[in-house]
Amino acid sequence: KDYENAVKFYSSAIELNPTNAIYYGNRSLAYLRTECYGYALADATRAVQLDAKYVKGYYRRAASNMALGKFKAALRDYETVVKVRPNDKDAKLKYQECHRIVKQKAFERAIASDEHKRSVVDSLDIESMTIEDEYSGPKLEDGKVTLTFMKELMQWYKDQKKLHRKCAYQILVQVKEVLAKLPTLVETTLKETEKVTVCGDTHGQFYDLLNIFELNGLPSEANPYIFNGDFVDRGSFSVEVILTLFGFKLLYPDHFHLLRGNHETDNMNQIYGFEGEVKAKYTAQMFALFSEVFEWLPLAQCINGKVLV
Repeated sequence: KDYENAVKFYSSAIELNPTNAIYYGNRSLAYLRTECYGYALADATRAVQLDAKYVKGYYRRAASNMALGKFKAALRDYETVVKVRPNDKDAKLKYQECHRIVKQKAFERAIASDEHKRSVVDSLDIESMTIEDEYSGPKLEDGKVTLTFMKELMQWYKDQKKLHRKCAYQILVQVKEVLAKLPTLVETTLKETEKVTVCGDTHGQFYDLLNIFELNGLPSEANPYIFNGDFVDRGSFSVEVILTLFGFKLLYPDHFHLLRGNHETDNMNQIYGFEGEVKAKYTAQMFALFSEVFEWLPLAQCINGKVLV
């Protein structure tokens, strides 16, 4: 669906009739689909102002606030929708999910103490984790990522098999150490004869990631990459995508670059699926570690002082 053109056409319609709440509600949906959440919120709010009985306006505003992490505001609008449409199953599910998040956030604030906050790494005992004899998948060699390991890992994931939790934890702990040393803005210098491939928004599409490497070659010191955020959510293979990317970051720390996108955050992961995927494939503890690692990702990269990614 072409939501960008939808925005243009609804904008034209609003110019002709700026008092039609439905136009604002529909443009709000188009903005939601293109992740322009601030604009989506503004349009939904305007729709409700124009017509207080326009239920979709409240629904769109709730969805916008959810995406922006404003869960209490979203909950109020979902309550309004559920009261008007008590038999709407989708609205009920969204209300219940939002209510759960609001309660969870309140609980987290109640027990939080920055002074005593410990890293998940401190509670891990990776050495004591046993790799069962029946596991035949890839393993780190002496605790290190190698090219052989990465090739085996991609084939293992291609066959839709799960990496052993010990190996996953090893990758996460090591990549956190690497990322923690990086600045927020990474400076990169390329010679005239050198190139770098910039990719973005893999969003859990592991087979698309494999296709990128097939078309453009595997990462190496001679074939550097920059992945510009939004590695996870939406797709069903976010764990596979992010662990593959983290593996290559460990293998080529100076030639494989990862930047943080808006989906490398707890709020987005709760809404768009990564949190649930990690908990289903591994544990809540591992998701907490992913969350920590994401916080250390750089936000931007400048190439030769001219190109900002």
